[in-house]
Amino acid sequence: MVPASAARVSLVVLAAFTALSAIGGATALLLPGSLGVPLSVLDGSVFTDFTVPALLLGVVIGGLQTAAVVTAARRSLGWLLWSTIAGFAMVVFIFVELAIMRGFSVLHGIYFATGLAQLALVLALLGVVPALVRPWSTTS
Repeated sequence: MVPASAARVSLVVLAAFTALSAIGGATALLLPGSLGVPLSVLDGSVFTDFTVPALLLGVVIGGLQTAAVVTAARRSLGWLLWSTIAGFAMVVFIFVELAIMRGFSVLHGIYFATGLAQLALVLALLGVVPALVRPWSTTS
């Protein structure tokens, strides 16, 4: 069983990692050939280049993950909601990316796992899975 404060820190670390990765990945996708991903992975999709997917990755995923980090770090009202939205968005983004690319890489598995971990930590902190997290104490 993990203390609630450790679960909160884990949630912030996961969101920070994902935010930085999403923003970095989006930036790299906007530089032609920088990641070595051929345009052919977009064949049959609505995209002709990586501009829109990169913007979605950087702005939507990176932005939601950043919002989760900032609200959790500030202990703002609704920080668990932002963490939930960010984790869910990550999972959905990976599903859509897999459908478009029709292929799997280890990175898909890593980022899918980060989204699921965020959602699991939120459920634990909300008490839905009480066996994972010790209740909040007055020092948390």
